Amino acid sequence: MRFSGKTAFITGGGTGIGAAVARRLASEGANIVLMGRRREPLEAIGEETGGLIVQGDAASGQSMRDALAESRKRFGPVDLLIANAGGHGVGPTISMSDETWAEATRTNLDTAFVSARACLPDLISQGGNIVIVASIAGLFAGPDAAGYVTMKHACIGLGKSLARDYGRKGVRTNIVCPGWVATAMADEQMQVLVEKHGLASVGEAYALVTRDVPLGRPATAEEVSNVICFIASEEARMMNGSIVTVDGGAAVVDLPTLAFVEPVQAGARG
Repeated sequence: MRFSGKTAFITGGGTGIGAAVARRLASEGANIVLMGRRREPLEAIGEETGGLIVQGDAASGQSMRDALAESRKRFGPVDLLIANAGGHGVGPTISMSDETWAEATRTNLDTAFVSARACLPDLISQGGNIVIVASIAGLFAGPDAAGYVTMKHACIGLGKSLARDYGRKGVRTNIVCPGWVATAMADEQMQVLVEKHGLASVGEAYALVTRDVPLGRPATAEEVSNVICFIASEEARMMNGSIVTVDGGAAVVDLPTLAFVEPVQAGARG
């Protein structure tokens, strides 16, 4: 029960990684606060975890202030922020609209910044910590994803700044960078590949995108949540400003040497 009596505020808490983190933290005694823009998935996870649901936009200062007021009334100050909300922002720079760029900024970077800013007074008083969920797209550039790539790089910069500025005040900040994770959101991206390459299933699409990943498969949301919850725990109390990849080894692959490896056909791995 590593988080007994602690209050965890999770943005993007209704699905995917956020939902898995909520379940894991609740199982270890945490009070759960779930924030997201869609109420239905929040309600499902709230029922599982006994969490407080606060529907709203984590990129909005007023929404965050309102959410924290509800959270404090129910549980007291926040001990842990999981800044998990995010979006796509895909498309090449030359054709990306102002609206798409602004949405990429708002859903990925603004949500992390605004939620951290709002929670910091509580976190300082409680000696709490922040985990920002970025992506290996914050370390490398994927094709035609200028908005997403740029904002995930910026999330890492934000995490470093928070670690530098608030470490002496007792607040740790760390960044987790997942690779491909089998979630409903990723399934939608896999469906694009299914149609583009005439694949038989979403499973074949996952096999295609992970064919050069050393472990040869996507992560589950639970596998990522295990790492997040460790970083957020007292066991990791000397971690501050760390950038942790959870990607099956994707980040260690040397792309120029792939030509020396026999190609792996899509669907060859489960």
